[in-house]
Amino acid sequence: MPIRLVVEGLSAQRGEDLIFHDISFVLSAGQAVVVTGPNGSGKSTLLRVLAGLLETLSGTVRLEGAPAEIGHPRELCHYLGHRNAMKRELTVTENLAFWKSFMGDSANGHGVGIEAAVEAVGLAGISHLPFGYLSAGQQRRMAMAKLLVAYRPIWLLDEPTAALDASADRLFAGLTTQHLAAGGIVVAATHQPLGVEAMELRMTGFASVGEELI
Repeated sequence: MPIRLVVEGLSAQRGEDLIFHDISFVLSAGQAVVVTGPNGSGKSTLLRVLAGLLETLSGTVRLEGAPAEIGHPRELCHYLGHRNAMKRELTVTENLAFWKSFMGDSANGHGVGIEAAVEAVGLAGISHLPFGYLSAGQQRRMAMAKLLVAYRPIWLLDEPTAALDASADRLFAGLTTQHLAAGGIVVAATHQPLGVEAMELRMTGFASVGEELI
């Protein structure tokens, strides 16, 4: 049975400040939502809540159609934040090997090999280099490869194309399209077009009203 990500009445705060209020949406297999809004409107906070990194003030995040042993959607998620989550001193291969082993594959899918992932992001031949030797754009591409080496059906992406040029934007759009075509789900916070067909969730921030899914 295909999974569905169900978000109902979600609210979150930072300190005493309400960041967002009463967010609800449902994503079925093959669907994406792009989260937009000004800086500070809660886009990153929403992704961290979905990833299980922050607690909710109210509301629920759940999966329908997931295996019974899955307790929280984070167990089926990849989270790509502003930082690339790679050790600068380790080689690209060593970094990706860690993530492949640490994340593992979710049911009903398999990640690709490390070299295949590196080739998929257009950087074949440099996986032996320390991650810190790469340019900012190359580092971001290698962070994308992390999404490929371990299979997770839900991708949570925070400004995924930051530091990328136009050709890399198109490459990432292609990878995302392939993920959706295979029944994946994508939630992406971005100021730039994601390059795939997606719903839009507009965040308004501290006003705590007016979030709209279109």
